[in-house]
Amino acid sequence: MKKSRVLFVSQDITPYLDETQIGKISRKLPQGIQERGKEIRTFMPKYGCINERRHQLHEVIRLSGMNLVINDVDHPLIIKVASIPSARMQVYFIDNEEFFSRKATLADKTSGKSFDDNDERAMFFVRGVAETVKKLGWQPDIIHCHGWFASLMPLYVKKYYSEDPIFAESKIIVSLYDDAYPKALNKKFTEKLAFDGFNKKDIKHIAEESSHLNMIKQSIEFADGVIQATETINPEIEKFVKKSGKQFLGYKNELEYMDSFNEFYDLILEEADVLS
Repeated sequence: MKKSRVLFVSQDITPYLDETQIGKISRKLPQGIQERGKEIRTFMPKYGCINERRHQLHEVIRLSGMNLVINDVDHPLIIKVASIPSARMQVYFIDNEEFFSRKATLADKTSGKSFDDNDERAMFFVRGVAETVKKLGWQPDIIHCHGWFASLMPLYVKKYYSEDPIFAESKIIVSLYDDAYPKALNKKFTEKLAFDGFNKKDIKHIAEESSHLNMIKQSIEFADGVIQATETINPEIEKFVKKSGKQFLGYKNELEYMDSFNEFYDLILEEADVLS
């Protein structure tokens, strides 16, 4: 029986940024899942504040070089990679000078104001991940998304890439965190998504209001499973998950979550007849 393949898509991975709950789990989980016999690939954005020399990032020329069209504008895709030797795992970074050269992550360090183009940056990130996975010819069984910045991944996989054989059998899991969601995103977000062929039904939550909260709802809409990754989550999101009827894994502490997540992957795959 072939090894199951898990693709991790995260807005943040330790040790490349200051430690957060998302970053800690996104660092430890891929290693633990790999040690439990699955193949893994891990992706995050290459924010400009990441020290490339310290973390020994280098460009993967064979994967870079394509352009992605976001809101009718061409943006070059650059792929970088770094290794975590102690974990025997690599992390792939999605980079682009316009979107990720600024010395911050998702908000201005001085004012604290979220970047106005975070919508396009999120679109570029998930498209970049998908296109790189296609170039690798690596067909994921599970795609596990962490953080609102990765929350467009389910929409793109299930709609934009629905005819692509690489993602034809992929099941998507979304982890929910106790995030403080900032104010609404760019008001033209819906129009930009429409340019990629999404109709109002596809993006009904974001069309209602271009907010971070609705991005999470949108991700749950197209997910096959949902995990509560922190002890508490936004009450509105909690209510939405229950109403959705999606396969759900409740909060597990640091000692439990690795095995629980691994078993949850297998449950989702068994339901889809991937492991049977």
